[in-house]
Amino acid sequence: MTPQKDKKDHLPVLGAGPAYVITIVVLTTTCIVLSQMGVLPYLRIRATIAVLHTAGTIFFAVGIWLWVLAAIKEKLQDNIIANKLITTGVYSVVRNPIYSAFAFVLTGVLLIYSNLYLLPLPILYWALLTIMMRATEEKWLLERFGDEYRDYCKRVNRCIPWFSKSK
Repeated sequence: MTPQKDKKDHLPVLGAGPAYVITIVVLTTTCIVLSQMGVLPYLRIRATIAVLHTAGTIFFAVGIWLWVLAAIKEKLQDNIIANKLITTGVYSVVRNPIYSAFAFVLTGVLLIYSNLYLLPLPILYWALLTIMMRATEEKWLLERFGDEYRDYCKRVNRCIPWFSKSK
């Protein structure tokens, strides 16, 4: 009798995403609430408010745009189930556009909130994403796609959308 092969022969559809997104949403919300309550200090410089609101709106919009392109236009779930490595479209400018999208949206929220003391949080988002991706999805993708994924990593940034590096 041969063992039955697992019907799920693809990477997890959600990956490490829910843990990352929940963590940064809770962190951002908690910091804003604690700031509003006076537990965390609040620093707003009147002269920077318009600039911060404009930048925040842009970050928020870029985050929504990244998410739509990655999740809907590129049909991420279908490609994961089909065991395809997506390296085109938005995935040619950032390896983790959905996670980056949430980081952009929450950075936009922080900029609009305009508490200068909370502006280091996006660095924490980046660090957390880097640690989580190295420990989970990047290992899975390297195991599944080998040199194809390794070459892709050399060309495309993990978290910050940017034009592809030369081969």
